[in-house]
Amino acid sequence: MHSYTMELQGKTLTMETGRLAKQASGAVLLRHGDTVVLVTATASDQPRDNVDFLPLTVDYEERLYAVGRIPGGFIKREGRPTERAILGCRLTDRSVRPLFPKGFRNSVHVVATVLSMDQDCPPEPLAITGASAALSISKIPFEGPIAAAVVGLIDGEPVVSPSQEQAEKSSLHLMLAGSKDAVMMVEAGADEISKEEVLRSIQAGHEQVREMIALQEQMVADAGCEKMVVDQVELPQEIVNAVEPAIREGVSAALKISEKQEREDKLAEVKQEVIENFLNQYPDNEAELGKIFENTLKDTLRKTIVNDGLRPDGRSPREIRPISCEVSALPRTHGSAIFTRGQTQVLNICTLSALRDMQMLDGIGLEESKRFMHHYNFPPYSVGEAGFMRGPGRREIGHGALAEKALLPVIPSEDDFPYTLRLVSEVLESNGSTSMGSVCAGSLAMMDTGVPLKRGVSGIAMGLIKEGDHVVILSDIQGVEDFLGDMDFKIAGTEEGITAIQMDIKIKGISGEILKDAIDEADKGYKHILGIMNETISEARPELSENAPRMIKLQIGIDKIRDVIGPGGRMINKIIAETGVGIDIEPDGRVFIAAVDPEGGRKAREMIEALVKDVEAGEIYTGKVTRVERYGAFVEVLPGKEGLLHISHLDHARVEKTEDVVKLGDKIEVKVLDIDEKGRINLSRKALLERPSGGGGGSSRNR
Repeated sequence: MHSYTMELQGKTLTMETGRLAKQASGAVLLRHGDTVVLVTATASDQPRDNVDFLPLTVDYEERLYAVGRIPGGFIKREGRPTERAILGCRLTDRSVRPLFPKGFRNSVHVVATVLSMDQDCPPEPLAITGASAALSISKIPFEGPIAAAVVGLIDGEPVVSPSQEQAEKSSLHLMLAGSKDAVMMVEAGADEISKEEVLRSIQAGHEQVREMIALQEQMVADAGCEKMVVDQVELPQEIVNAVEPAIREGVSAALKISEKQEREDKLAEVKQEVIENFLNQYPDNEAELGKIFENTLKDTLRKTIVNDGLRPDGRSPREIRPISCEVSALPRTHGSAIFTRGQTQVLNICTLSALRDMQMLDGIGLEESKRFMHHYNFPPYSVGEAGFMRGPGRREIGHGALAEKALLPVIPSEDDFPYTLRLVSEVLESNGSTSMGSVCAGSLAMMDTGVPLKRGVSGIAMGLIKEGDHVVILSDIQGVEDFLGDMDFKIAGTEEGITAIQMDIKIKGISGEILKDAIDEADKGYKHILGIMNETISEARPELSENAPRMIKLQIGIDKIRDVIGPGGRMINKIIAETGVGIDIEPDGRVFIAAVDPEGGRKAREMIEALVKDVEAGEIYTGKVTRVERYGAFVEVLPGKEGLLHISHLDHARVEKTEDVVKLGDKIEVKVLDIDEKGRINLSRKALLERPSGGGGGSSRNR
């Protein structure tokens, strides 16, 4: 067994191998504070046939025993991964995927299992660091190590590995992964911070990453094993020399076509022609011909951008595609918007509901619910394909979460806007950065609904082509530039600052200088897009959509909650049945009335106010007779509050039978004489009647 420790922000970080999961090719147990994560790495002995990609699978397993809880529901065991688990898996995958050698086609499986959870020490950076360590000591070829760190920002100063208390005060939650020399992955949500603060935070996190990498290097030196040999299949140079000129000519012409589908059809035609023309000459090399085509396509695209400054659709590197915005696109939804940028088009729909409809969370974090949700759908037709729609995959959940993160800082607080909000982005057409299109469409849809956003939010995706020392940063990348380029860098924000960042690198990291240039250009880009959005709608509509429920907020005493609910819920159900509203009552006495019909909301409010109003001695009420007895009648003076109108207080004259004066269901005016120490209310009708002339009117015992 080998164990290595270091101090990380006042708590001990331990990496251990050789004690658990010894049959895995690599297994590392990491502990930071009381958070414990086991990460394993295994690989198949033989490469997968007929695949031209790395078959890497990363699983991130949350166990509720890690926080001392039993899963909810009937099954009582973990089922579908939570959104946090899926995002943790994506963070790990994006960090390690670029570091496998080119041409490695063996199946690789990385599993990170959260065994114990300390809320001050999040498990996600341990999963990334552990994946690197497990791969580095295993037989699996891996060009690491890397490590990950979390960074917060308090009073403008970066805080690495913040505690839960510090994270709550932080205006930034940033996760980064990197090697010794470069940053590999960034994921961040922020509260409108400056680009300078972003860069300082990334630099602070990278310093921490270097220390953790040194620990892994020591582990590899002590416990590492011999790596598998990767068979690098070289393409026959004779065939390359013969075929490449014909491919390059056809590809160059095709790449000048700006329309995506037409360009892809032309590229497919060029590929087919090349294979048909050369297959007779090289009958056993059809696969190699296809590979030469892909290599030439990538090389031609990159050289055209680097050398000529021209992109496939004819734009310059900094040029953003044409943008159009439309709001109120659908008649019966609460709010809707269509955002179109080039051949990327997103329809977003905003729906408001009562707080009772917020999402309940059953995970290992402290958060138990959330009132703002953004969901993202990517149907096959958006890229012109036929396929299956079987619910959101990891990509859809990741893109939806990124847009949600970008929009969250401008959402009004629950006190100011007591609604549950759900946004749904329907991707109608895709050619580059639908997640940032979802940010723009979501911001427009909420303004169309009348949600009082602090400010509008937009987003942009940046790309990178790096050929030797030549670097070209691309604004508003499209699909082919993402696929054949070196970076996908997304940034969203308002006029006041950045709200979200996501960066993925396909090469072995980028320098701080390149990162700074990318952020500078992205800042200009998303603000340019925001300016166009503001021409359509720049602030929330002054009134909520007529289709959205109006929320009426009341504050009642905690001791009055039972009066509003009533025995067995009879009183609150009666109000709902009579007014058609929805009612939520919080334990602190806040009452929320959701009403599409304003009259129903007004009536429900009056009924609740009457229920919680106290009966006061000396006051006059119009009440309803609810019970008649020989000794008098019971009158409901306020909802749920009855008093006794004794027979002696029905009239100045002597009354023989209660029914001679009042009957069940009558509405009469009464005065409250007093309320005794047991809360019993004594009423009088005769106190409101004019005394008969002469001062008579019955015996003295009935006066």
